[in-house]
Amino acid sequence: MSGAGKYRNVVSLQTPQIKLIMKLAIVGATGLVGQEILRVIDEHNLEFSDLYLVASSRSVGKEISFKNKIYQVKGMEEAVSIKPDVAIFSAGGDTSLKWAPRFAEVGTIVIDNSSAWRMNPKHKLIVPEINAGILRIDDRIIANPNCSTIQMVLALAPLQQKYGLKRLVIATYQSVTGTGKDAVDQLMQERSGNEGNGVYPYRIDLNVLPHIDVFMDNGYTKEEMKMVHETRKILQEESIGITATAVRIPVIGGHSEAINVELEEEFDLEDVRDLMASAPGIILEDDIDNLKYPMPLHAHGRDEVFVGRLRRDESQPKTLNMWVVADNLRKGAATNAVQIAAYMMKHYLVY
Repeated sequence: MSGAGKYRNVVSLQTPQIKLIMKLAIVGATGLVGQEILRVIDEHNLEFSDLYLVASSRSVGKEISFKNKIYQVKGMEEAVSIKPDVAIFSAGGDTSLKWAPRFAEVGTIVIDNSSAWRMNPKHKLIVPEINAGILRIDDRIIANPNCSTIQMVLALAPLQQKYGLKRLVIATYQSVTGTGKDAVDQLMQERSGNEGNGVYPYRIDLNVLPHIDVFMDNGYTKEEMKMVHETRKILQEESIGITATAVRIPVIGGHSEAINVELEEEFDLEDVRDLMASAPGIILEDDIDNLKYPMPLHAHGRDEVFVGRLRRDESQPKTLNMWVVADNLRKGAATNAVQIAAYMMKHYLVY
């Protein structure tokens, strides 16, 4: 069976009270994801010996309050000179390409949220519940997958293990928070009747944009192709057929995905529900009699991935429809990155 036994090192790092005694830097600390990383650290009571908040030169000196302490934002050069044990990057691809190697050279473990290193064969693409076991002590730049990919593969991995994956047809419904603060501002301004220049080519309020990231020569967007390539890399299965349409919607709480999964082997729907209910990092919400199904409204601020609307595709055999929702700033970015940091601390940075 395709994928059987592949995840012998499946781990769940959702458990609170993981103790991180290390020098920790958050690069891009003033952005939406950077702020979410701090919230995840606070909520999970993750400990560190020293914390450094790092951002671009225009934010240097800015004060940020965290856990009843005031931190002054530092610049990149100063942060490198400190030689933190771990640096979580959420500052964009160009920044990561320039600075991640500088941090790695001084011994820092870099966990990067951008797309800069994801498809580089020298660097690992990690969703801890699936493949943290492939990490080693000499991994100095570790890639965090795209937000829409993370929540999807978390739901797909148990299916791959038991049935094998043949083909995926995906439609995403993605929050404006995936674009950043300026996109949230655009939505709220439009909602209040004040339209002006925004980050999207059209208004987003009361609208849907089938356009996330730039268009490529094949007619797909870069976001859609990220889901294709990253999924195959994480699940270590190049033969999976994958096609995606990525859509931006006027929602703040999180990303939603309709996924049509063609399996290699026949399945029992109750067995699939049991798989989802027992998988680490997943909450099953699949009770249509009581109108219980995943929604970004309820996923907002949560670390878990929510799965529901499980049903057979009656048009062809061995095919399942599923609805997957997660807060893209949490498991889709901040939580996943902090989980990787916790794993590396637990296994390779114990003092």
